[in-house]
Amino acid sequence: MIAAMIRCLIPVAAALGGADHPGHVRFATFNIWELTTTKLEQVDRLGRGTNPQLQGAAEIIQRIRPDVLLINEIDFDAQYRANAQLFIDRYLMVSQQQQKPISYPHVFFEAVNTGLPTGMDLDNDGKMDGPADAFGFGRYPGQYGMALLSRFPIHPKEVRTFQDFLWRGMPDNLMPDGSHDKPGWYNAKESAIFRLASKSFWDVPITLGGSKVIHVLACHPTPPVFDGPEDRNGRRNHDEIRMLVDYVTSGAAAEYLVDDRGRRGGLDSGTSFVVLGDLNADPEKDPAAYGRPAIVRLLSHPRVHDPMPTRHNSGRPETAEVAPAARTCEFGRIDYALPSKGLRLHESGVYSPDPTHPQYRLVQETAASSDHRLVWVDLVWDAEQDNPIP
Repeated sequence: MIAAMIRCLIPVAAALGGADHPGHVRFATFNIWELTTTKLEQVDRLGRGTNPQLQGAAEIIQRIRPDVLLINEIDFDAQYRANAQLFIDRYLMVSQQQQKPISYPHVFFEAVNTGLPTGMDLDNDGKMDGPADAFGFGRYPGQYGMALLSRFPIHPKEVRTFQDFLWRGMPDNLMPDGSHDKPGWYNAKESAIFRLASKSFWDVPITLGGSKVIHVLACHPTPPVFDGPEDRNGRRNHDEIRMLVDYVTSGAAAEYLVDDRGRRGGLDSGTSFVVLGDLNADPEKDPAAYGRPAIVRLLSHPRVHDPMPTRHNSGRPETAEVAPAARTCEFGRIDYALPSKGLRLHESGVYSPDPTHPQYRLVQETAASSDHRLVWVDLVWDAEQDNPIP
């Protein structure tokens, strides 16, 4: 009875998706498993992408139709900076299984820390050229990068990035450098150059129309595993998310933050935002070894609205399952689309067809699209007033 009542509260218009439904703006995040340059180079004689996994991921995007989409795990090709546009041109602008193509005229695609060599032995294995010796785990520079695609204008000059910010620059950080009773994993030279963001942290302002701006806060913290009792990755994940918490808290809490252009501080109070990304943190499973888990602090932040997404088979409300902690990957709920309070929420969902649904083929295995699920949030937007309705 309760499930039926909640399903009735979800408007039928949600099935249309943001890009095709005036009055709604859909923000989404999708970790597309290893969206590499090699896969993007697989094309037919007409230049259309032929990689089956990327075709599946593109079909999901075409079905859900986000207006603003953050992609995680896309190779950043520093020489040409073309991969984000190639994915749009070769997959999203090509109909997948009779779905309507979707275009994103605005793209933000910048460097990340993954795969950038440090010249130091960060994993203490006696070598200095392994993937764990980079600023962020990666076998080559740009692996596991990020790309923000938007139907609305992005203002590059107003973007703030925190790729270079040092971990030691965070007060009361958890870096295992041997100080303050912390494990002594990183030596003095390593801790002096070690960056906090395993990929990067972005604040990207997007104009929906007129003067209304929403800031997309995008990041992809390191997985809190693949380490040892020193918990260097778990500690880093905690502090990467804490950085996001401090950024939206602003004021004295964010005074230590300095972006890559030298601007200090966090997000101005009263600024509207949406957090997007694979945060590699589950609010139910993350241990509280360092007090309150950072992801819980984010979800319960007074400026953040956790929409508790329902699980959807295909974006159609009549097939929605009421699952407040909907899994976004095998581990649990780790991918998020979180609007700031003051923005009017229409709906939030996770694309996760169950085994009885025809579209289950798109998620039944990693090779079908990804090992993660696309997550979205819809905001109500008064286009005539150029304003998300408060």
